[in-house]
Amino acid sequence: MTITNNYPVNIDEQSVDKKRFLVKLTGVIAGGMFIDGYILGIIGTVIGAITLDLGMSLFWEGLIGASALIGIFIGGPLGGWLADKLGRKPLFTIDLVIFTVGSVLQFFVDSTWQLFLVRLLMGVAIGADYSVGWPLLAEFAPARLRGRLMACNEVAWYFGFMTAFIAGFLMTAVWSLDWRIVLGSSTLPAVILLLARLGMPESPRWLMNKGRTEEATEIAHTYLEDPADVLDITNEQTRKGTFGMLFSPAYRRATIFISVFWFCVVAPYFAIATFAASVLADYGLGDGLVGALGVNGLALAGVVVSVLLIERVGRRNLTIPQQWVCAAVLAAIGLWTSAPPVLVLIGFLVFAFANAMCTALTGVYPGEIFPTEIRGLGTGFATAFSRVGAGLGTFLLPWSMHNLGAGITMLIAAGICVVGASVSQVLAPETMGRSLSETSAPHQR
Repeated sequence: MTITNNYPVNIDEQSVDKKRFLVKLTGVIAGGMFIDGYILGIIGTVIGAITLDLGMSLFWEGLIGASALIGIFIGGPLGGWLADKLGRKPLFTIDLVIFTVGSVLQFFVDSTWQLFLVRLLMGVAIGADYSVGWPLLAEFAPARLRGRLMACNEVAWYFGFMTAFIAGFLMTAVWSLDWRIVLGSSTLPAVILLLARLGMPESPRWLMNKGRTEEATEIAHTYLEDPADVLDITNEQTRKGTFGMLFSPAYRRATIFISVFWFCVVAPYFAIATFAASVLADYGLGDGLVGALGVNGLALAGVVVSVLLIERVGRRNLTIPQQWVCAAVLAAIGLWTSAPPVLVLIGFLVFAFANAMCTALTGVYPGEIFPTEIRGLGTGFATAFSRVGAGLGTFLLPWSMHNLGAGITMLIAAGICVVGASVSQVLAPETMGRSLSETSAPHQR
């Protein structure tokens, strides 16, 4: 027993409460990733119907597919800057309110430009959520579990993406619902998540960085499970973060690594997964939707494997080899244009599994390698840079498949994987089991 505010408090009860809080925090942050995966996946199930209904060109088809990604490009840095300046807590709710409003508006769009603007708005909110949620979880999670908990966010993303394909199939093929209802179905999880986020505390590290020591200490003792993490927040310095810090000698290595790595793992995946049904059909697999579900199902399995292994084998071992596997598989598909369809499908399944394993680390590294004063901004910048790749891949894939052919398109994707693997080989740090003060320490080079 211990005495707090003149009332006896059982230490075991405190520990249970802290564990419950950590589970809830992980869940509400993962929920943001789920709805991100959902809205990016659901568009692929109705893009054909939208194209016919609105009479879209290939240009608009690609642009609508990439609209949420463009929004994330805007919302990532903006949300990160605001989270570092104003705090994690207020942005954690505001961004979801914006997303929910956009989700509801999808029920009423009746033109291409309206759909583009609505999904752009939703993307801005999602980008901000990346820049708030991941830093918040990194700043509350104990060092021994931080990687696993943050990687769980990617599980939620892939689960949301795969759920979108299943829900989209049911709503279109079975129930024959209008595409507006299919897109607007994201409103339900958004409202549930918004209610669950109410009442979450501010980050003690952010408070300490702002000189609000008493508040930071109280929150740390209330919510942080590991005494070592409580002690570690005292290492925080009152420093103002700036955009220029990302490219200073101390942090440019971290910025280059996570931005290029993230860009190169998501660009080919988003392109292939968003249009998986049509891509697989071009390779002679008649039931492209079933193949698309297989690709996304293997991706989900891959990220689950990373969650299970990340605190055992380390970050680098889950980051580098898998990118070389992706490059090899896509190169083989691109070069062997006459391969039997079943081998092509196996190749895409292997790619999805390996790609997801290393993609799990995109949700871990930003929160660990940037210091508190630029953790939101650094995460936001890397998010934006990655979405350039994802947006370009999604936008250009229909054009490339139509004009360059499937073989050349896959070879380009393989080249992107080679770039990511090479940069990671040189720059990826090992952060397993280390405190945030250690993992975000300046690297002078």
